[in-house]
Amino acid sequence: MKTGVFVGSFDPFTIGHDHIVKRALPLFDRIIIGVGVNERKQYMQSAEIRKQKIQKLYKNEKKITVKTYSDLTVDFAHREMADYIIKGVRSVKDFEYEREQADVNRRLGNIDTLLFLAEPGMESISSSLVRELVHFGKDVREFLP
Repeated sequence: MKTGVFVGSFDPFTIGHDHIVKRALPLFDRIIIGVGVNERKQYMQSAEIRKQKIQKLYKNEKKITVKTYSDLTVDFAHREMADYIIKGVRSVKDFEYEREQADVNRRLGNIDTLLFLAEPGMESISSSLVRELVHFGKDVREFLP
């Protein structure tokens, strides 16, 4: 059974995240969406609310489980017995960051990372952009699944 962990803060979970999950789904028997909690970050929504919203989105998809975690991604992946870490890449900047993370995760935990390139037209959609728009009272429904 192939298991992937798709990890991020998902504050909020955007249509870009949803596209990655849908593209990764045929490759895995099980995908665990890991809602990361970093004590150094300030979030718009609590981890539990983020988790619940994602669970609701995938309530009819038996292959998807949503969990929160607050340790290293590689440790979360091992705890969940994942074969791969799943990440999305929107830009060269994202690629460099994710490449470095993938290298460290491989060294620390002997686990590979699969990078999915953003769908055309979704490269500019990010959780931080959506949070900024919410802050200024804008309608963000088109960016959320």
